[in-house]
Amino acid sequence: MKITCEKKELVQAIQTVLKAVPSRPQMPILSGIYIKAHQNYIELQGTDYEISIICKIKAIIETEGTIVLPGKYLYEVVRTLPGEYVEIKNNDSDNSVNIRSNSAQFNLLNMQENEFPVIEPLKGQINFNLKNDIFLNFIKKTSFACATDESRPVFTGCLMDITDENIVMAATNMHRLALIKGNINYISDNNIKIIIPAKILNEFTHIFNSEIPTDIQISCTHNKISFSYENIYVISRLIEGQFPDYNRVIPKEFKTHVNINKNEFQSALDRVSLISRSGDYNIIHFEFVDNIVRISSDNPNIGKAEETINVDIEGPGINISFNAKYIIDVLKAIDAENFIFSFNQPLTTASITQRDNKNFVYVVTPVRTKTM
Repeated sequence: MKITCEKKELVQAIQTVLKAVPSRPQMPILSGIYIKAHQNYIELQGTDYEISIICKIKAIIETEGTIVLPGKYLYEVVRTLPGEYVEIKNNDSDNSVNIRSNSAQFNLLNMQENEFPVIEPLKGQINFNLKNDIFLNFIKKTSFACATDESRPVFTGCLMDITDENIVMAATNMHRLALIKGNINYISDNNIKIIIPAKILNEFTHIFNSEIPTDIQISCTHNKISFSYENIYVISRLIEGQFPDYNRVIPKEFKTHVNINKNEFQSALDRVSLISRSGDYNIIHFEFVDNIVRISSDNPNIGKAEETINVDIEGPGINISFNAKYIIDVLKAIDAENFIFSFNQPLTTASITQRDNKNFVYVVTPVRTKTM
């Protein structure tokens, strides 16, 4: 194999594929990136069996062929090369690969390409398209609420529920639920209800980030899902299990609604939570009364913090406490100037919504404290 390509494009392709290369591979070959030179492009592949990524870039192909190079070293070598173009040439005599740019050159040992599990396109029974900006917004509004504890895998992913032209994405760790609804051009007799690992969804924020809305072609089987976007192709395993009925978690009505400026509230919460972070439960207290909210934290090992901001309260006042992280996380997902915090009782589920976006809702369970 002998090829020449732009260094910038090659670095970006390697970075993308490396997201599927495990840091501690089950087998040595999985630490490698598979490179295939064909016609006028090269195809790079990486996989850990759970996630597989293919990235194609244009290249001048003098000799076609395949190689597998250690992903970590390939990235470090290519990104530090001095020139704008990179030449990669296979040396059959000593099973090495020569990488050259301007006056710099490296030789990396070629791994056994016949041992690499070459990725084949997924032939799904269900196929549909989503615009990348819509999909990324769905991920932003939900994936943060997933659990990180692998002991209950079903909560480490986001549910995608599609019925006719309606799509719902939801995530929960059983203490909070984030949900967003939308529309999709999908016509089929098959409804879709799948759980996608949050790990791969969070990577998509870096992979599918074109400024111009672009279709992502999605294909599903019973246990896998694929995403095709521009020159990138991703396959991921789905999470098996029964996702909770999200409709039963969301209260039908609330007694108290509080209209809050997001930036003021977020800044105050960040400051007050400095005291609570070292505690076991990161508890923040909120007292909503007379169109103000008093935010406070009390850590016997560190000290106390308190701050008050103005809000608009409709309904009776309330004293309520939460894990600060569960409130801070959702504020990062809200892109409006104001949000609505709704309550019933100090120990019943509360919700955060946007007045200008009825399709998004976040529900969170309060924390019991000594005063409750």
